[in-house]
Amino acid sequence: MKILLCITGASLVNLGLKMITHLENECDLFVILSKNAKIVLEKENSFKFNINSYKNTIFFNDDEIYQAPASGSFGIDKTIIAPCSINTLAKISNGISDTLITRAAAVSLKEQKKLILGVREMPFSAISLEQMSKLSNLGVVISPPILGSYAGFKSVEEIENFIIGKWLDLLEIKHNLYKKWS
Repeated sequence: MKILLCITGASLVNLGLKMITHLENECDLFVILSKNAKIVLEKENSFKFNINSYKNTIFFNDDEIYQAPASGSFGIDKTIIAPCSINTLAKISNGISDTLITRAAAVSLKEQKKLILGVREMPFSAISLEQMSKLSNLGVVISPPILGSYAGFKSVEEIENFIIGKWLDLLEIKHNLYKKWS
C-alpha cells in the first residue's frame, strides 16, 4: 500500500512527524513537508527537521510540483494531511493546486482515493466549516486532532498517541497507541 503523508504549517506539526515513525515500516511511505511546516516545527519544538532520521521514507518538498505525487499514475492509495492548515483546506476546497500538497489532494479527489484532513484550528470560522462540509460531501474524511475523554489521559504523550492512533485507524494501520472503547 502507498500512503502519502503531507505535513503543513499548522500547530502540532510534531504529530505529523510522529506519524512517520508509525507508518514507515507498515507501507510505502511518501512525505511532503511544506516550508511553513518546517518553520512551525522549529518554533514549537526548538529543533530542525533532519530528513536522514527516517530510513524507509521518501520525502518531497512542497514547491516541487512536478514530483510523482502530482500524478494519478503514481498510484497513491491513501493521503493524509496532518496537520492540515486552514490555508491548505481552503485551497483544496476551491480546487487550487499550486503546491505539491494541494496538487496531491486534487489527485486523490479525482482518482477517488481516500483523503484525510487533520484540520488544525480552533475555533473554526463559518467559512472553514463550510469548506470542510463541502469536502466531506465529496468523500474527504475530516479528522481534526480532538481528544476523547474516555481514554483517561495521564500525559501529553498519551494525548498525542490517541490522536495519532485515530489517524492510523482511518488509514487502516494496526496499532496499540490507545485503549479502544470497551
